[in-house]
Parts: sequence; C-alpha cells; structure tokens
Amino acid sequence: MPIYEYKCGSCGHRFEHITRAGVAPACPKCQSEELEKQLSVFAVGAAGSSSPGIPADSPCASCGIPGGPGACGMRN
Repeated sequence: MPIYEYKCGSCGHRFEHITRAGVAPACPKCQSEELEKQLSVFAVGAAGSSSPGIPADSPCASCGIPGGPGACGMRN
C-alpha cells in the first residue's frame, strides 16, 4: 500500500495517508476531502557516507516543521 503526502485545501494541514483501494483520504484535522497530493521528498543513505546533521532550529527535511526531526508532528 503506497503512502502519499497531502495538503488540505481547507485548513492547509499537511499529512501522510496510506492509500487503500476504495478509501478516499480526508484531512485528519478538519475532515475536508479537498486535498492536493504533494511531491514526496525522500533521502537515501549509503554505508560509509556522511551528511551534516539537521540543526535544531532548522526545518525537518521530510515535513518542514521548525525544530528539526525531534519536533516533527509526523513522528508523534
């Protein structure tokens, strides 16, 4: 089952949804079905590679939440 990212056209909330056949997604915040599918961004790491850490005051790379990965609403 694929996971898609959406932005709600009514309240602006961004969220992920696991797509199942015959089930239309709705915003978990306001229940609107006026959604816009977003371009997903992903990262791939390789053994032995190094990348700079995400500073605590910068947006999380996956969802843009200020405060870095520890503050990400998608991890709660």
